[in-house]
Amino acid sequence: MRPSKDHPNRRAHNWLVYYHQDRSLETHAHRVKGDVFDLGAGATSYRRWCLENAKTYVAVDWPGSLHRGNLDIYADLNIALPIEDAVADTLVCFSVLEHLHEPRGLLAEAARILRPGGFMLLQVPWQWWIHEEPHDYFRYTPFALDRLLIEAGFEKPEIEAQGGFFSTLALKVNYFSLRLVKGPQVLRKIIRAILWLPWQLNMFLALALDRLDWHPELETPAYFVVARRPMAPQQVAPNMDRENLSGDE
Repeated sequence: MRPSKDHPNRRAHNWLVYYHQDRSLETHAHRVKGDVFDLGAGATSYRRWCLENAKTYVAVDWPGSLHRGNLDIYADLNIALPIEDAVADTLVCFSVLEHLHEPRGLLAEAARILRPGGFMLLQVPWQWWIHEEPHDYFRYTPFALDRLLIEAGFEKPEIEAQGGFFSTLALKVNYFSLRLVKGPQVLRKIIRAILWLPWQLNMFLALALDRLDWHPELETPAYFVVARRPMAPQQVAPNMDRENLSGDE
């Protein structure tokens, strides 16, 4: 199944977002295993997909979530999580970090609850409109993501663009045209029907033209990140010459 099949926000005007997300998840599906915790799970859209690869799935989100009936743990992701140390084999966290006013706290907590060698799969928007206001605080460059994750205790992460310039352009045009969908329900349906074909052509064309973008990371809709918690640090052998390690003769 497509990983985003159950996502309630997947629509005719924006399926390109989820196409790129599905490609990222399918590429890294082998890293989803064991006990999975979904931080900022929302509607738990990825529960079924995670359980195709993992043993358990634990949905974590704030107590006021509209989807609280689907959650396993209620928690404010800006502060310490009510989760024990080193209990997760995999963490997933999609389109969440931009909504936290204390993102460093969540990343430190993520490193704490991951078992050594476990992976965190993270996705954040880049060229994206303000959403879920007023709780939309940040956009992260690859350099910010790299630094924040390393400071939190992860190894150097893998960061990839989810689409390039043309995907960004197509989605911006589609979301702008979405503002035209207003009025009585019947009228909204008519406007959506008129826009459906331009939306589809726009996104299919973007997929083809993105092949011309040699640096998609510069103007991508979003970034996908794979970060690993290090294994326990290795001890230096007791008979090793520490002076030679420092380069002194």
